[in-house]
Amino acid sequence: MELLTLTNLSPAKGARKKKKRVGRGIGSGHGKTSTRGQKGQHARNSVSPGFEGGQTPLFRRLPKLRGKGKGAMPLGPTRKEYGIVNLSQLDTLPAGSVVDAASLRASGIVKGRWDGLRVLGVGELTKPLTIRANHFTASATEKIEAAGGTIELIVKVNYSGRKPKEVTTTEA
Repeated sequence: MELLTLTNLSPAKGARKKKKRVGRGIGSGHGKTSTRGQKGQHARNSVSPGFEGGQTPLFRRLPKLRGKGKGAMPLGPTRKEYGIVNLSQLDTLPAGSVVDAASLRASGIVKGRWDGLRVLGVGELTKPLTIRANHFTASATEKIEAAGGTIELIVKVNYSGRKPKEVTTTEA
């Protein structure tokens, strides 16, 4: 058995095949029609990607996807996208501060466009904070109150055709 080194490495037998060279004359065995057969759609290189012979193609049978790996979700005016923040991220803010969408954007904790703010109970909160958001998980509410903070729930109220108005309710 020979010692294996970088100088004598080679692929396994049959692992690498030569490229089929088509259209190189009748003597090659792959000349004239270049392995495409006689006439027709496939011989003329005119099959559009995704074409399934008149059957509704797969990309039209599946629902539209939205977002990064979110799967099929409803589109349109009823769909809400929430900015998500964890308690561990809020713990970096100074004690006693009022946390709302504007302050979170300014500090760079949340980015992008969204319709509301959602606070999750991931991590620990050691400082008393006043947090204004559209949604709080049960564990987030418990941890905020245990740290001596307060939550202010923002509810968007829509009066028939007018711009939604924000109404804040304090709980704690």
